[in-house]
Amino acid sequence: MADRERSADREQPLRALQHANRIRSARARMKRAIARGELSVAEVLVECPEHVKTMAIADLLMCQRRWGETRCRRLLETVGISERRPVGSLTQRQRLVVAAMLEWRERLGQSEPSLAPVARQPFLRLPGEVPSAVGGRYGAIPC
Repeated sequence: MADRERSADREQPLRALQHANRIRSARARMKRAIARGELSVAEVLVECPEHVKTMAIADLLMCQRRWGETRCRRLLETVGISERRPVGSLTQRQRLVVAAMLEWRERLGQSEPSLAPVARQPFLRLPGEVPSAVGGRYGAIPC
């Protein structure tokens, strides 16, 4: 019994190392595909594969060509997400908002995302409320 436990104890670090190597390899392949333009960060955010879940959102964004710390920080500030936040800990809504901002920026050919006013709007409202933009200076209008 003790021999089985010892062999299991010796195998566990090897399994962990193999798992870590698989994650690193998958991330490296993904980063190369993003850099070549074969894969978009928006697609990765929507699909959220297992090897990306523990990766910081800033690291993922900076895989893109011409994306550095400043551009990354500006985008994430507009949606209120920390640069060090793991992709897997983002809500689906947060991932979709960032993906939409990236797609829109790409389609319009903008160098900076310009959805700050839209991204700051609350997404969840109480039933019967209208956004203040619709309600004008009176705020929410009951329906």
